[in-house]
Amino acid sequence: MALMAFAATMPIVAQNSGTNTPYSQYGYGTLPDQTGGYNRGMNGVGIGLRKHNQLNVTNPASYSALDSLTFIFDAGFSGTFTSFQENGKRKNSKGASFDYFLGGFRAFKHVGMSFGMLPFSKVGYNFSVTNKVEESSSDNTTTYTNLYSGSGGLRQVFLGIGWEPFKGFSIGVNGGYLWGSSTKLVNNYYSKKDIVTLGATYGLGHSLNADSKCTIYSSNSQTNVSDTASFTVKEAYKLPTMIGAGLAWNHDNRLRIGVDYTFQKWTEVGYPEYKVIDDVPYYELNNDYFKDRHKFNVGMEYCRNENARKFAPRIRYKLGASYTTPYYYVNGVEGPKEISVSAGVSIPIVNNWNNRSLLNISAQWVRTDAKNLLREDVFRISVGLTFNERWFMKWKVN
Repeated sequence: MALMAFAATMPIVAQNSGTNTPYSQYGYGTLPDQTGGYNRGMNGVGIGLRKHNQLNVTNPASYSALDSLTFIFDAGFSGTFTSFQENGKRKNSKGASFDYFLGGFRAFKHVGMSFGMLPFSKVGYNFSVTNKVEESSSDNTTTYTNLYSGSGGLRQVFLGIGWEPFKGFSIGVNGGYLWGSSTKLVNNYYSKKDIVTLGATYGLGHSLNADSKCTIYSSNSQTNVSDTASFTVKEAYKLPTMIGAGLAWNHDNRLRIGVDYTFQKWTEVGYPEYKVIDDVPYYELNNDYFKDRHKFNVGMEYCRNENARKFAPRIRYKLGASYTTPYYYVNGVEGPKEISVSAGVSIPIVNNWNNRSLLNISAQWVRTDAKNLLREDVFRISVGLTFNERWFMKWKVN
């Protein structure tokens, strides 16, 4: 027999192996029965059995009894539902996998053959252990978490032959080739129950290197005379300097509250404007068109347990509000300020192939209002998909 091993640098979802048990971290993993559909209903019994119309790979001598007129093919899937219980706590898990395929036929008189693929071992687990760090100081909120994960297992392909040299006596042999991988990881990290983060951003103001062109068309219906005048302002458009600061509080990796402030210095930016003064037209930058803009945001997110096995604790609930001052004038009067509130949920997408993507649904109400000017009330619904999948796994072959 030969063994080929593959080691992945990143963990694979444990359920891919069809098992999810912490006991599979020991040895080669769990050792399932290497049987087909004929034996599984009898809990693997088959060493002493031989039938003309069934494949019994537990004893290759039984292949000699195969019917000469048939070809047998057998394939199997399995689904698992596991309940874990420890210290009065109970957890449930489920998984599915393709297990085996088998084929068999009569080769010659009193000689039968079989081939196929069977599992040899299965590794699949994912759990964490969190404890407080023993410190001499009074601050005992620091914790460490060990994340244990494993996946893979060994499979074997085989070719078998059974021979009946004389009636009442048969011998046989299975020859196989094993391959697979067994990846076992332990990730350790330390964290405090309450974490405060301070962030800052800076955007450099700069020219967009774009000209602005204004064309005036005029006509006199009585004289049937028309005239066209064009004006150009070089490098008319710029972006202002932008500064932002934010403060966020993370409690137990469940509740996150953040406050942001953003300042945009629009007073350093001009805007091209057409004017007529004493019957003389002008098209030039107006440096009093803009005013500095201030924006305040506050928001929160709550998720009971983003790594939970059950669906409901992984849903993320969000609330937010903001206040924004105007950054331009309308006929010499300050433009509209903006007030908004929002709420939303991020729903996890959980299946056998992906458990990291999110469906985001949110609703927002925005009021835009200025004194003696138009007031707007907007209700907006947004739906988005955050696709998160492990595309860039690297494989190492030994």
